[in-house]
Formats: sequence, structure tokens, C-alpha cells
Amino acid sequence: MIHTFAVTHQSAIEQDLELERLHSPEIRWYWVDFDCPTSEEAALLDTFFHFHPLAIEDCMQFLQRPKLDHYEDHHFFVLHTINPVTLDSDEVDLFLGRNYIVTYHSKPQSELEDFRGKLLSDPKYLENGPVYASHLLIDKIVDQYFPSVYHLEDSLNELEDSSRGVWSEKVMDRVFEIRSDLLKLRKTIFPMRDLLYRIIYSEKIEGVKQHAAYFQDIHDHLLKLSDMVEANRDLTSDIRDSFISINSYRMNTIMKTLTVITTIFMPLTFIAGIYGMNFRYMPELEWSFGYFAVLFIMFSIGLGMFWWFKVKGWFK
Repeated sequence: MIHTFAVTHQSAIEQDLELERLHSPEIRWYWVDFDCPTSEEAALLDTFFHFHPLAIEDCMQFLQRPKLDHYEDHHFFVLHTINPVTLDSDEVDLFLGRNYIVTYHSKPQSELEDFRGKLLSDPKYLENGPVYASHLLIDKIVDQYFPSVYHLEDSLNELEDSSRGVWSEKVMDRVFEIRSDLLKLRKTIFPMRDLLYRIIYSEKIEGVKQHAAYFQDIHDHLLKLSDMVEANRDLTSDIRDSFISINSYRMNTIMKTLTVITTIFMPLTFIAGIYGMNFRYMPELEWSFGYFAVLFIMFSIGLGMFWWFKVKGWFK
């Protein structure tokens, strides 16, 4: 489906025009949105708009890295939105010309609906032309990053508060899920941050310098998002390291306890082994108090070793 949105020289808004009317002298600038287009509609990128073949090819190959390409009479942006459920990235392609913007996406995007509502809500947005309109669209896309990042941050903080430093395997499974989600966000946010930096300092896009403060504001938002993602990834690393350290400490404590028990029973097993041998001539076997004497000696050795280990601090 193709949606058209045109602004006349009298600042009037016309919607759903035929494409041929977009070149009318009364149209100051326009926006065409290719919303889940058919193959016939997608062909208009070449046959009607005459965009560069490489840009059109990029539109057909989705989930590329966000980027900016400059061509002779237009500029091509690859932007990424975030699916709030899966946190996977979806692609929105943007063509920016002297008096138009053209967007192309294979899936419905709520950000573009918000963008349309923003343009219709205030006439001042119409006066500033396509460069400012492209800023509004990118701003809407970046604004949708915040709820996902905040949700993961809140989940991680709740997990840390509820566990109170006792990291079970179930908690760690959730931590690694959050870490994986943060990695998905990082793959989207960081390239978008670099893209905004290129836009701000581009010398080839007319009108960017007049609206540099607005693009800089988006870049600042992306810097904040980047810091939040990195801080939360560091927190998951700290939790993981704490879990490993606690498990290592527990294992060392168990091994120490087993070692102490084994060490105490070694001489007792030795004595029992000696008197368990079936030799006929063993003088102690004929002694009437031999059994009790051996038990006393074994008890004394065990108690003495226990006392010695305790003095050495092995049980701390």
C-alpha cells in the first residue's frame, strides 16, 4: 500500500494523492510511504522516482546495518526500529530529496503512524520542509527505544532486589536472558548513534546545519541509551561473576569439610585395618580389655585431630 502526504505552498495538506500530482507546481514538498508494498508498487522506486539502483537493492535486502549513502539528487538512510516484544530490529528505508521524503518498509510500523500524527498536529512542522520532517521521523523511531531499555533495566533491578545476593540457577537463567536482550538492543542502538553522528556532520545534506540542534538532540538520546545498555550489561557481568564466585566458595567449603572428615578417619581406618587382619598370633587379641582400649585410642585420635584442626581455624 502506498500513502501520499503533500504540503502546498499555501501550507495546506493533501493526502492520498495520485503519484503524478506530486510533481505539480503547487506542491512544495511531499512524503510517500511504501507500507508493506507489493512487487508492482516496489517497482515504482525505479520507474517513477528513479532512485539509484544500489539504494533500491538495499531496500529489498532487509536487516542491514543502519547507514547513510549519498547519491546525485537524493540521500538514502537505513533506519532500524525495535519490535517491543521480541526486541528484534525491523528496517525502515528513507529517501531524502530536495522537496520530498520517501519511506519504505515491509512491516507495519507504529512509529510512522505517530510521525503522520505529529505532522498533522502542528502547522509549524510543515513549514520546515523535508529535512526537518526526516528529523521528526528519526526522533519517533529513537523514542521507541526507551521503553524497551527501561523495561530491561527495571527487570534487572527487580531481579537483583528480590534475590538479595543469593543467585540461584533460575535467577541466573533470567540474567542471561536479559543480557541476550541487551545485546539485541546494542546491535541496533550503537549503529543508529553512529548514523546520527554522520548526519550531524554531513556537508552533503542541505538544511542539516539549520536543524543541527534537533539532530544533536536525537544523538544525545542515543548516547544516553548506549550508556544505559552498557551499564546494564556490566551489571549482568557483575552478577555472573558473583554467581561464579559464590559457587566456587561453596565448592571450596564442601571440599574442605570432606577433606577434614577424610583426614580424621584415615588413622582410624588404619587401626581398624590392622586389627581386621586374620592373623592367628596377635597379642592384643588375647587381652580382655583390648577391644575397649582400641576404641578409646581411636576416639582419642579422632577427638585430638578435631581439636587440632579447630585450633588451626579449618572450620571457619
